[in-house]
Amino acid sequence: MLKCKAEELAKKLGHDDFKATDVCRDSKRFVMASKYHLEESVKWRIIGRLEAGQSIMETATCLNISRQTVSKLWKQFQNDGSVVRRPGQGRKRMTTASEDRYLALTARRNRKATARQLSSELAAATGTVASRQTIYRRLNEKGLYARKPRVCVLLSSQKKRDRFNWCKEHQNWTEHQWSHVLFTDESRFSLTGDSKRVYIWRESGTRNDPSNIVERDRFGSGGVMVWGGIMIDGRTPLHVFSSGSVTGQIYRDEVLDPYVRLFRGAYGPDFLFMDDNARPHRANLVDEFLESEDIKRIPWPPNSPDLNPIENLWDYLGRAIARIHPPPRDVNALKTALLEEWRLIPQTVVNNVISSLKTRCDMCVQVRGDHIPY
Repeated sequence: MLKCKAEELAKKLGHDDFKATDVCRDSKRFVMASKYHLEESVKWRIIGRLEAGQSIMETATCLNISRQTVSKLWKQFQNDGSVVRRPGQGRKRMTTASEDRYLALTARRNRKATARQLSSELAAATGTVASRQTIYRRLNEKGLYARKPRVCVLLSSQKKRDRFNWCKEHQNWTEHQWSHVLFTDESRFSLTGDSKRVYIWRESGTRNDPSNIVERDRFGSGGVMVWGGIMIDGRTPLHVFSSGSVTGQIYRDEVLDPYVRLFRGAYGPDFLFMDDNARPHRANLVDEFLESEDIKRIPWPPNSPDLNPIENLWDYLGRAIARIHPPPRDVNALKTALLEEWRLIPQTVVNNVISSLKTRCDMCVQVRGDHIPY
């Protein structure tokens, strides 16, 4: 019955070649029409069908639009002679333009404020009570999005100068020169992630602005401590420390003697050893061991993990562990997973992070020794 009426309607509208099956096929374009505003051309198409004698139900079925939408549109046309949406129709906006500006200003002044806190401040200042979702939408409209802050180590003015001078000295090193260096570092991995994640409100492209950085010590508490070293076209095995902390003696006995000494012997006199300025690394017995083994150490600026390419591999390794399902349940399982995932890191990834040192040095010089986005 509906098929016949649809074809009759098409003839009245001047579409002699119309087939009812076209209605079913074309109607898929309007599946979401009951939830969103209809295009004006679709509205007039509905009115045309109704004026030609098709019922509200038949029109709704043919165009796959809700019956309520068709009925409301027909009533509007009968009352106003128009299908254009009148100004002021629809749900009233909960916040005013000035309240939106107040929200954005408050979020920029306190970038760690949660949406709930911002809602409370808005209510206290203006009396308007807005949901967390509304707060998110208003701040998104102002270009502010909830993001995790970048965490960096603390840099004093002196440390920035040291970083600047070091990068100035090394920014013209070639990849061949960097290929002599074994980059090393320790890192800590835990069975559980950080459940107290902090988010800040920031604009796109401002991740490295000082106001969007949270500075902290490099290591938190708990977990497994590991050590590793990387070179262009090479790497050491990953070492898991026998204890949770590292002393100068442990560093010498578990790292320098079994790993670094052997790399120096295999590579030859051009070998350069890089480690940071952590207290165990600068112990007298460590210096004595390096001197006795003729291991040359490249000077390293203080608080500069963003210059050390192995830091990117710790992040790579952490993501690899996070993808394991089911996740490691105990420390032994975590150790096994770390050793295996370290071995599986492609050497091209290692080479690429070391090759980025030229760019790192250039960027650090450009910002006068401040944090760089690595």
